[in-house]
Amino acid sequence: MQRWGHIRSAGAAVALAAGGVMATATGAAAAPAKAAAAYNKACGAGYKVVNQADIGKVGTSYLTYNAATGKNCAVTIRKTAGPAVHMYVWVQRDDTRDYADDEGYYRSYAGPVYLDAKGYCVSWGGAIAGESAGKSGTNCGRIAR
Repeated sequence: MQRWGHIRSAGAAVALAAGGVMATATGAAAAPAKAAAAYNKACGAGYKVVNQADIGKVGTSYLTYNAATGKNCAVTIRKTAGPAVHMYVWVQRDDTRDYADDEGYYRSYAGPVYLDAKGYCVSWGGAIAGESAGKSGTNCGRIAR
């Protein structure tokens, strides 16, 4: 299995997987009516879902934010827990390229990972068993005020 990696360029950081597809968008997006996997509150108290990206039909990556701390948190959640599969989650602050990630073989979710990004755009995403999704340059401080 190919390793995941970050591409650090003047544009956006994205996670790539062999055969995987990365969805991208800009600006704060409204949450879809129903995610492939429900948010499990893994980020802890005070974190609210501010964005999400479905990973095919196998799960969802969530971006959450805690207004009291100014931190973002990302977690990738499988729709249905089962035998451990390769999973990945990452979040990156676009202006500094600072990032946090978690990768391994998990039964239900990868993460949570935390990053201080109050007032800055972030790129983030995740992968489950070779399928990937994420968003680039989102949540640029509008919700952090």
